Amino acid sequence: MQVETLVRELHESRQRTRRVADDFGGERELGPRLAIVNPPRWEIGHVGWFQEWWCLRDACEDRASILPNADRLYNSATVAHATRWELALPSFRETLAYRDEVTARLIERVKRGEADPYFVQLAVRHEDMHAEAFHYTRQTLGYEGEGGPDRVTASGYQEYAGGIFRFGSTPDQGFVFDNEKWSHPLVLQPFRISRGCVTNAQYEEFVRAGGEAPRYWRGGEMRRFDRWVERVPDEPVMHVSWHEAQAYCRFAGRRLPTEAEWEFAALDGLENTGQVWEWTSSDFLPYPGFVRDPYKEYSEPWFGTHKVLRGGSFATPARIARPRFRNFYTPDRADIFAGFRTCAS
Repeated sequence: MQVETLVRELHESRQRTRRVADDFGGERELGPRLAIVNPPRWEIGHVGWFQEWWCLRDACEDRASILPNADRLYNSATVAHATRWELALPSFRETLAYRDEVTARLIERVKRGEADPYFVQLAVRHEDMHAEAFHYTRQTLGYEGEGGPDRVTASGYQEYAGGIFRFGSTPDQGFVFDNEKWSHPLVLQPFRISRGCVTNAQYEEFVRAGGEAPRYWRGGEMRRFDRWVERVPDEPVMHVSWHEAQAYCRFAGRRLPTEAEWEFAALDGLENTGQVWEWTSSDFLPYPGFVRDPYKEYSEPWFGTHKVLRGGSFATPARIARPRFRNFYTPDRADIFAGFRTCAS
């Protein structure tokens, strides 16, 4: 990848993070102790540490951090989530300064041709994901925020005859995560997939029949960040868990698509993607011949306990929201910007 592209991506990712994270100072910089959020002051420091660890220190403990004790503060693989509120963290200002100093040094290293492009791209995408996570934090805690899904613009179903499909990524597609490697053949049976995600209006029928209402609904309103707004009937339903999506499918006589069906349809121009992450029926499992990448904590620890989501949300940058990208969460999570579409054989 060209130097100019790497530098541009580093700047773009940081600008996105600043918009959603750099105002968390004061009473909000630690926030309440919840299992589904991180203390923002810790998370900002973790973003900087991750970039420094892989791109400046080459994942080597013998190379000292810019910030003393950084490994014991910010390594998410060794610092338990519940302890992150109790750590002797630098001040919010010092945390921002550390993060930005790392990036300034990395950009100079990139310009000198001394940075490994793979790890720079890894750090960029890691920061992209945390920027989206800051959106989730703002929604969970009721802080001001921006954005939301567009309205669903298509109805009905798209039919596919099935057949042999090359599932997964190929080496010529640029940066991919280890759980996407590598393309392999599988046989898809004929299926029909909805051209749009399930909407608020459709989901409301399920709620009226006794189904669980999505998180952040009350009456005819929904909470979007810090504001209660009128619910838009033809927006995709959001903040539903995998379990709730499954319950709706049983109610509607449909099912969730497998991730292979979703990928096949997306590569064929599936409509209305990128508004909400879309639950699939698939367990998060390795592809045949899986070999973990150097960032060993990214995929392997979560195989078998998480479900796969596809597509991306309104808060997801395009370099993440690729048709073959696999997101994954536990099936109880409803705080994320997730909805779903239905499928049938």
